[in-house]
Amino acid sequence: MNEFVTREVDVVVVGAGQAGLSAAYHLRRAGLVPEWDFVVLDHSPGPGGAWQFRWPSLTYGKVHAMHALPGMELTGADDARPSSEVIGAYFAAYEERFGLRVHRPVRVAAVREGDGGRLAVETSEGVRSARALINATGTWDRPFWPRHPGQESFRGLQLHTADYPGPAAFAGRRVVVVGGGASGTQHLMEIAGVEAATTWVTRRPPVFREGPFDEDAGRTAVALVEERVRRGLPPRSVVSVTGLPLTDAVRRARESGVLDRLPMFDRITPTGVAWDDGRTVEADVILWATGFRPVIGHLAPLRLREPGGGIRVDGTGAVRDTRVSPRERRRRRMPPADPRLPAQGAAGTSWASRCTRAA
Repeated sequence: MNEFVTREVDVVVVGAGQAGLSAAYHLRRAGLVPEWDFVVLDHSPGPGGAWQFRWPSLTYGKVHAMHALPGMELTGADDARPSSEVIGAYFAAYEERFGLRVHRPVRVAAVREGDGGRLAVETSEGVRSARALINATGTWDRPFWPRHPGQESFRGLQLHTADYPGPAAFAGRRVVVVGGGASGTQHLMEIAGVEAATTWVTRRPPVFREGPFDEDAGRTAVALVEERVRRGLPPRSVVSVTGLPLTDAVRRARESGVLDRLPMFDRITPTGVAWDDGRTVEADVILWATGFRPVIGHLAPLRLREPGGGIRVDGTGAVRDTRVSPRERRRRRMPPADPRLPAQGAAGTSWASRCTRAA
């Protein structure tokens, strides 16, 4: 137990990735004091959000884009260094610069109705009582594994992007990569240099995007996501609204046949995958690059889900419970002057607009 176990705060921020740190920055900017008015809880062992768990071969130079956190740019990064190290160090410096005092590792088990109209946030550190909660838990902890007939019979190795160890583990193996997102294409291009054979399988034909992903394209993508969440539907994959960037490396992979795509197989056999038209592919490994689902199980007691499976959102707040919202800005106490922060009350973009990222 520590001194903060049963303390009341205005806002609890769950998660210290891009969204959580951006939210904490804007809470400070609005006049709330870390530890006194709000607290940031993170289940990870160190700074970096989900980036700290990325595979070592995903260097910073291979990252499609990295949107800076508000108030502090990421500059001078070494493109050859693993992205997990670059972004982990950046997040650590950010937390230190703005005094965000992230509590970790802290697991949030449940968020329930508390006393006096407040939320009871049950954590491994104790229960927090809050007037509002910002949920910034991301998706990394919920890898999505599709189910297919015969899956249990496969005698080879099955693994997910979340467990991808890098290309060396696939030397001399026949690999089926399932998934049409950025991770799937990155895995294929890496593995292609060491494997015996690769096969790329996706549910839908991939859509490659020419040109830069500029601000207008970003706004369009965000609008597509917002349209679904306003209807209470789960957001679709990132690539479904952004497309796959057609880089020089991707062009070479397409020309060499590495990114020749097959439609989704109909079943898995003990030695590979098969289609109903009689086609088969032998495989030693099936790599599921099939994305992730939101980590929101701790919100279940609040019954926020809609019949469509998602949480209906108006702006950035949950419609069924407006306390679960990043827009909480009421002040209880002014912080001491801090030259590292913009002037209190200054206009700024919302934290959500800062958190666009395509892995």
